[in-house]
Amino acid sequence: MIDLHMHTFHSDGELIPAELVQRAKAAGYQALALTDHVDASNLEEVVSRALRAASALTESSGLLVLAGAELTHVPPAQIPGLIARARQLGAEIVVVHGETPVEPVPEGTNRAAIAGRADILAHPGLLTPAEARLAKRNGVALELTSRGGHSLANGHVARVATQAECALVVNSDTHSPRNIHSLDMIRKVVLGAGLASAYVEKVQSNARVLCAKARKQNNK
Repeated sequence: MIDLHMHTFHSDGELIPAELVQRAKAAGYQALALTDHVDASNLEEVVSRALRAASALTESSGLLVLAGAELTHVPPAQIPGLIARARQLGAEIVVVHGETPVEPVPEGTNRAAIAGRADILAHPGLLTPAEARLAKRNGVALELTSRGGHSLANGHVARVATQAECALVVNSDTHSPRNIHSLDMIRKVVLGAGLASAYVEKVQSNARVLCAKARKQNNK
């Protein structure tokens, strides 16, 4: 299993990175990304911490641990620049907190994230077909989530994304131990979004592609 949207106590998660990785390993994970919440005020600090943790924990755990960040409630005009800055700092996975139906995320966030070529647009809510087509062109993966509230739009996201032939991933948006996925939970998210069972493997395959891309960029 691969999960590219997980939080630690470096933002609003409950676990230190080492415990998160150990629990993920026990659950059967092969790879994960540390993607704590950031804006312009804490981007450098969070990415630096994630890089240190990811390097040490990849070596000690045998899992691939990627250093990332989730741009959260950022004014849309700032998003492309902060995506670029995160990459300059070494972030291997850049997630943007999309226009979930349960939070007052600024309108225009989805489009700004896609235009800025984030790796993943998380829980994008009532994503438009035009945004999905742009995500396809720009290589941005769209997230189906198991997180309560954010998951309300999973069916809509799945429908619009598949019509645009856009890559989908399933992430947990983990904040606590009980959020960590099992393979059965991934299956439920996929089927609950109205997708065929073949997508259980497809979403993980898409995540593997993102991991390979992250590793390639990091080794340049």
